[in-house]
Amino acid sequence: MIHPDIEQVLYTEEQLRSRVREVGAQITADYAGRAPMLISVLRGSYIFMADLTRAIDLDVTVDFMAVSSYGAGTTSSGQVEIKKDLSDSIEGKDLIIVEDILDSGNTLYYLMDVLRARKPASIRICALMDKPERRTKPITADYVGFTIPDAFIVGYGLDYAEKYRNLPYVGVLKPGVYGE
Repeated sequence: MIHPDIEQVLYTEEQLRSRVREVGAQITADYAGRAPMLISVLRGSYIFMADLTRAIDLDVTVDFMAVSSYGAGTTSSGQVEIKKDLSDSIEGKDLIIVEDILDSGNTLYYLMDVLRARKPASIRICALMDKPERRTKPITADYVGFTIPDAFIVGYGLDYAEKYRNLPYVGVLKPGVYGE
């Protein structure tokens, strides 16, 4: 059943499951013989990260960061803050940053600089959703689940004001819900 605050469903539960399996298979092929570390950028990517981890047929490790540039708003503030840092050293490791959505690029641009300074062997980005129309920083994802239009989306971990993360699909939030 579609939540009453959702204008339209962009990706169904099955479409998400299928695409995550495809991305996991690509990562498995690209990292054959290696053991990448997946870094989830909390909170939005936690559901995607869990499913992606199960779709990768390699020995992987995981860690988590909480980084914010949105607060309770619908657009990036441009100010990035690390709220939770990694638990383990990343020096010499192959990293895959797992992000829910690549939007303006401000957060990931900042995060890439922070992580590069810690001397990993490599860093790639895996984004469930890519919204290139909104990009303000020169950054691209190496793995993309879906390229989406400039709409405010929720579900499958993505939220508005901490709500809607538990929806099993990705949908466009009705503008009246967030004040536009």
